[in-house]
Order: sequence, then C-alpha cells, then structure tokens
Amino acid sequence: MVEISPLTEPDRTGWDVLARGHHAYFGTEIGDDGYEQTWQRVLDGEQTRGIAARLDGKIVGIAHYVFHASIWRTGGRCYLADLFVDPDVRRRGIATAMIKWVARDADEHGFPRLYWNTLENAPARALYDKVANCQKGLIYYAYRRGAN
Repeated sequence: MVEISPLTEPDRTGWDVLARGHHAYFGTEIGDDGYEQTWQRVLDGEQTRGIAARLDGKIVGIAHYVFHASIWRTGGRCYLADLFVDPDVRRRGIATAMIKWVARDADEHGFPRLYWNTLENAPARALYDKVANCQKGLIYYAYRRGAN
C-alpha cells in the first residue's frame, strides 16, 4: 500500500532522483542550484509544499504544490506544480492517491480549489480526465521579457 507524507530532510536523496527524472522526462534542464533552492523552499513549507509517496519505504513519487489567493472567490487556490511517479511503478494508483492527498491538504488549509497544467498529449491525461475536469478552451501563455 502506498504511504504519503510531507517531504523531510532524510528524503533528499530519493527526492533528488525523482526530481531529476521529472526534468529529464520533460526535456528541461535545471542546475544544481535550482534543485537546492527548490528543496529548501519545500522544506520551509511556507508557500511551496512537497510530498513523497512510498512503497515499502522507498520514495516512488513526488509532488510539489503552492497555495495562493483567489481573486474572485472566497478561499484560495492550490496549484499542483509537479507530480512525478517512478515509471517502474506507474498504474498502481500512486498518482491518484497523491492528487487526493494534495486536495485534502489544500482544503484543510483553506485552499479548496486544486488545479494543474499538463501537456496536451501527456499520457497522464487518462488519469487526469478521471479525477478532474479539463478546462476546455484554455490556452497557456508564459510571458517572456524582451519579446516583441
């Protein structure tokens, strides 16, 4: 059975393996400083939170999320920034359990609306479509300084 809990200092090695696996999967590069800064923010737990999913004591999944205010609604929002499960243990309900854990934590802290983004062709969409409503028609933009 999967066990989920907040990340703590002894989780660093397992977290690092999965965090780097996450970025390799998406083809993004993060320097060692980026991993260190993120790890410190996750441990601080002020805004950025992190959880680990374990099978038989081994970390097999990680998630990072952020609480923030909502402009138009009472109660805040929770943005699930990262969710990654070791490819060797996928399709065992680990990601679903992690999403539910984050949603419960967010709700308990006054941030009842959970949302996230994914790639259009992401294999994980089969899971996401089961546990959430896709906001059809939304297009993601990321501002680039100096763009014409």
